Amino acid sequence: MSKSLPYIFVLIAAVLWGTVGTTQTYLSDGIQPITIAMMRSLIGGGVLLIIAIVMKSISFKNWSWKQTFFAALAMALFQPLFFMSVNLTGVAVGTVVTIGSSPIFAGIIEWMYLKRQPGRTWAIATVLSIIGCIMLFMSSGETVIVPAGIACALLAGIAFATYTHVSKFLLEKEAALPAVAMTFTICGLILLLISLFLGVSWITMPANWLPLLVMGVFGTSIAYLLFLTGLKKIASSAAVTLSLGEPLTAALLGVLLIGEHLSVVAWCGVALLLGGILVVTFKRNKQINMIS
Repeated sequence: MSKSLPYIFVLIAAVLWGTVGTTQTYLSDGIQPITIAMMRSLIGGGVLLIIAIVMKSISFKNWSWKQTFFAALAMALFQPLFFMSVNLTGVAVGTVVTIGSSPIFAGIIEWMYLKRQPGRTWAIATVLSIIGCIMLFMSSGETVIVPAGIACALLAGIAFATYTHVSKFLLEKEAALPAVAMTFTICGLILLLISLFLGVSWITMPANWLPLLVMGVFGTSIAYLLFLTGLKKIASSAAVTLSLGEPLTAALLGVLLIGEHLSVVAWCGVALLLGGILVVTFKRNKQINMIS
């Protein structure tokens, strides 16, 4: 495998995650975000689980249940915490704090538990990307700061960074496809317990089926399969920094497909985000990008 290919896989995954917000605009009003997350997880995990069973690439008896459960729990926590932060403190602040803090927490976890200190390339790329993310989302002038919302956003950032690290341990024992299948099926079942209290009348609306299927297959199955495939070969901190391609994609799709307008400051943010991603992808620093 080319040394750049794992980075490209993770970046493509981030691009696919970035399409989810646009796809959600085609859903009927009244569907709770947690319900959307539940359906994404169940569809995305379920499709791959069926494939894994047909391919006989999964052994339930000898499966790495501990790592899978913690990865699923981290992802199940990430989504509600992120939605709560957005509801409490606004889309701009919630998104910036969650997405911007994830690479920092990933670097800290990697340093503390793997004894692998992130190097200069990671630091430069992360700083560029976080500044770009702030410029992209804050240019609208939305500066509502709610301490509880900030706390939820930081916890969401920790949850995503934790998911990435736990998944890396899981990949040492299991292949990427069944790992995604099991993790997101369990994640979906956890979120299902919450979603049942929010109502299920939306499922009778056929117009919702195609967007949910697209989010499940492309935004979850394929995206996380690519993410974990790339994660096998690169550092967790680098992978989480590359995931900042998600807000970049979402912003560009908003302009191209929904007719949103970006200010000059926001476009500068786009440039910085892209610069940070390119630094991680093409400047190979063995200290942070190669897994011994």
